Amino acid sequence: MKNKTILIIEDSPEMRENTAEILSLGPYDIVVAKDGKEGIDMIIKNHPDLIICDVIMPEMDGFDVLRSIGDMIKRDHIPFIFLTARSEKSDVKTGIELGASDYLVKPFRGDELLRIVNMKLCA
Repeated sequence: MKNKTILIIEDSPEMRENTAEILSLGPYDIVVAKDGKEGIDMIIKNHPDLIICDVIMPEMDGFDVLRSIGDMIKRDHIPFIFLTARSEKSDVKTGIELGASDYLVKPFRGDELLRIVNMKLCA
């Protein structure tokens, strides 16, 4: 059985690497993008099973990424998780209204991330 593919869209190299390292503990293939534009290209190219995306990024923020691919993730039932330092209720509400499956606030625990990812991929 093929491993599930997870795309991480994160502009911080350290956060991107740490998140990928945590997720590599599970049976997942990890692909990464350094910004929203590259993330959209990777979504089209790799058809990930789950997307984890930062909100605050240069040029194209996470909300813009989700607005751009919202119809595709709904059609293909791809879970989209925001992973961000923005914890205002209005930000969480915006993310969920745009179609995000979950909203995880940084800093987060590795076991918490793995639990949410596993739950979304097994749903």
